[in-house]
Amino acid sequence: MFRNYLKIAFRNLNAQRAYTLLNVVGLTVGMAGGLLIFLFIYHHLNTDRHHTKFDRIYRIVLDLHLDDGSIEHYPEAPLPMSKTLRTDYPQVDQAAFLRMNRSLTVSVTRPGQTAPNRYLEQEGTAIVEAELFQIFDYQWLGGDPKTALREPNSVVLTESWAKRYFGDSDPMGQVMELDHKVNATVKGLIADPVHPTDTNIGLFISMPTIRQLDPEFSVNEWGQLSSTNRLYCTLKDADPATARKIETTFPILSKKHFGDVAHAFHFHIQPLTDVHFDVERVGGVIRLSLLGSLGLIGLFLIVIACINFVNLATAQAFRRSKEVGIRKTLGSSRVQLARQFLLETSLIVVIATILALQVVFISLPVFSNWVHISLSLNPNGPMLLFIGLLMAIVVLLAGGYPAFVLSGFSPWASLRGKLMASSLGGYSLRKGLVVLQFVICQILLVGSLVVMKQMNFIQQTDLGFQKDNVLIVNLPNSGKETWQAFKNKLNQYPDIKAVTLQYRPPSAGVMNGGSFRFGSRTEWVTFPVRERLADADYLKAYNLQLVAGRNISEGDSIREYVINETLAHKLGFRNPQDIIGKPMQYYLSQVPLPIVGVVKDFHQKSLHEAIAPCFIASFPAMYRQAGIRISGQSSVQTLAHIRQVWQSLYPTDVFDYEFLNDQLAQFYETETTISQLVNTFALMAMVICGLGLYGLVAFTVGQRTKEIGIRKVLGASVASIVALLSKDFLKLIFTAIVLASPVAWWAMNQWLQDFAYKIDIAWWVFVLAGLLAIAIALLTVSFQSVKAALMNPVKSLRSD
Repeated sequence: MFRNYLKIAFRNLNAQRAYTLLNVVGLTVGMAGGLLIFLFIYHHLNTDRHHTKFDRIYRIVLDLHLDDGSIEHYPEAPLPMSKTLRTDYPQVDQAAFLRMNRSLTVSVTRPGQTAPNRYLEQEGTAIVEAELFQIFDYQWLGGDPKTALREPNSVVLTESWAKRYFGDSDPMGQVMELDHKVNATVKGLIADPVHPTDTNIGLFISMPTIRQLDPEFSVNEWGQLSSTNRLYCTLKDADPATARKIETTFPILSKKHFGDVAHAFHFHIQPLTDVHFDVERVGGVIRLSLLGSLGLIGLFLIVIACINFVNLATAQAFRRSKEVGIRKTLGSSRVQLARQFLLETSLIVVIATILALQVVFISLPVFSNWVHISLSLNPNGPMLLFIGLLMAIVVLLAGGYPAFVLSGFSPWASLRGKLMASSLGGYSLRKGLVVLQFVICQILLVGSLVVMKQMNFIQQTDLGFQKDNVLIVNLPNSGKETWQAFKNKLNQYPDIKAVTLQYRPPSAGVMNGGSFRFGSRTEWVTFPVRERLADADYLKAYNLQLVAGRNISEGDSIREYVINETLAHKLGFRNPQDIIGKPMQYYLSQVPLPIVGVVKDFHQKSLHEAIAPCFIASFPAMYRQAGIRISGQSSVQTLAHIRQVWQSLYPTDVFDYEFLNDQLAQFYETETTISQLVNTFALMAMVICGLGLYGLVAFTVGQRTKEIGIRKVLGASVASIVALLSKDFLKLIFTAIVLASPVAWWAMNQWLQDFAYKIDIAWWVFVLAGLLAIAIALLTVSFQSVKAALMNPVKSLRSD
């Protein structure tokens, strides 16, 4: 029986090759889009899930409650809290502190070499407590996880990092120099971490080594907080109530160790499941709600592909009505007929799935480059389950309704050609499905235009400082004298326009700041002020514009301030000139110091956040970078000169630089990815909708062939026939535009809420998206309509 069903199914699909091709292509595009989105979502949802204690691992984080009512979110906790969790909390199984290194110079001398190989590691290295290996799973290839990092001057390497440093030699027992200060011995070797992971560390340094690398770090100081700190723990059970109970005791800890300001320090215990999606803190990658939106887009692509199938199948019902009538007359039951039609659908879905997998395999390298993560089409359990469920859902969605309709035909009406439109699913159903298709397409088109417009706004917005042709170079820990020598030599080169020594550029990913007093007030101001610590050439290097007063002068410590307009306004001064000479005391200085200038506002972070009150002051002890503005006319030669000057002053340090533009682009990696994804999937939706409309118009033209012939004989023009065939479909498109516009406005307005500085969604966005949808419809409808209108009426009237 099944063999007979299969033979008939292949015959029917072959007899209707054009419609089969349209369905296969539509389903292939929809399923390929859905599969790409699944891979992207699965990657993020699967981050760090390979750890056996995943459901019991937590991170301690900090919310800083400021006096003005605002809350700042940080991923950090102090080192002493780790010991407190281990000793004072019976619910805690283990706790470990780690401190990520922002920059670490590693020197390795291989056998036979006289000079060491040097590496500047700006990520992937951390100073950790040995207990970390009892929390996270690592495969040990050498050494003892219990003792490897207990002693000072000990390191553990991952396999790939060991190969980079020592080649094929055995890394165990080898010595490497860290920051020209510590000779550390490799005490352990582990396999590369399982991906995806947010704890992607390749070089682990023992915690007892921290005092040698950073003599100012206090291991017992609770106030030693930094965005590079992390504190993880595992609980003895996976009950969320246990974590909540632990968190209720944190205010007592804050009171004990922070005293009168304890009300500001709110520690929380955060499940590892939330860490990857906590974008409010440093290290968060993507919002969970954004994954949900992408999942909805994937579902939309599959739904509109299924709508194509339903429309084409029900539209062709007249052609198969006699077949159904004969089968029923010969004794076929409705169930048998439904099986036949579902089998045909299943064959199309299988072919589409195979093609979709090929499309995904071919496009995956490009897609991975867009989303900045490495994705692969591995046939693992979740992948096979998703593909199986996807095929089953598509078969039911695309084939279920047509099978129900076709198998329900009356044999008498089928054989006598008396079928009514209502028995074929009706034009109203097909019209409704076409409207639904274009509603989805219109929403994606509007979304694509709004995202592109916001991204253009970000790129064109004046940030208040010069971001082009500016290099950021991290300085070695060599002291002010050599830094000044480096600066002086660079200033002698004609293509270098300005050099400043700084802690950070005007716009950076991390905001430093604190409390201050203003004027004669004895109390601290309720809101914090942000700091930009740099020398007197900071304004020149970044073209920051003074609106009142003068620039700061050089000094060994803070002597005076230049503030931004926002700080002046928040302190009640509308005229910037009026605040010049007023005293301000920042927590880094012991006495009030004068405000000597007001600079035009500049963005200190991404456009997600509002411009904060800020000052610029000289404080050499905090300088870590050089900001170098070049002309840009001969950048290759200029970079070569900067490298030459560096090597003459710092022969044992690795020269590394980054353009400020590239740093700022990292603020919007997620938005850039979303823009590319939405554009791609909007294009896919347009293709699917166009294919479905093409097939439906072709069927409609075929049904009205004689009518068209009669109209031509009676004198109808080609234009009038095209208009006749197009108007019904254009009405559906206009209906879809009206229905989709408010939904698209709401959705994109919600997305824009994440930006402090954003575009207004203009009316023309909806008009342009609507015109694109209409253009797709007209192009599709007109092709078939013109073809029908140009047909010889003699052939049209002679056709059966």
